[in-house]
Amino acid sequence: MWIDPKTLIDVADAYKAAAGLTVDKTVSHRVFGDSKKLRSLRAGSDITVSRFNAAMLWFASNWPDGADLPAILSEFASGPKTNEAATQ
Repeated sequence: MWIDPKTLIDVADAYKAAAGLTVDKTVSHRVFGDSKKLRSLRAGSDITVSRFNAAMLWFASNWPDGADLPAILSEFASGPKTNEAATQ
């Protein structure tokens, strides 16, 4: 899998749609414990591999029931379930 901010942004946008959310701040806070991280990524900021992986695991573990899980999250879906933010 290619690890880049665009991939994470795409998953965050899909999560927003699946969860019926409209703002990045809410998703960013849930995933990272930082309401500005998604905005920063959209502006061109980078992310560490460990934080990327933690975020993808969070999405896979917390995907809304009844919504289709994006294919890219399938390898993370079998990981441990967590509600912890990707704050590493």
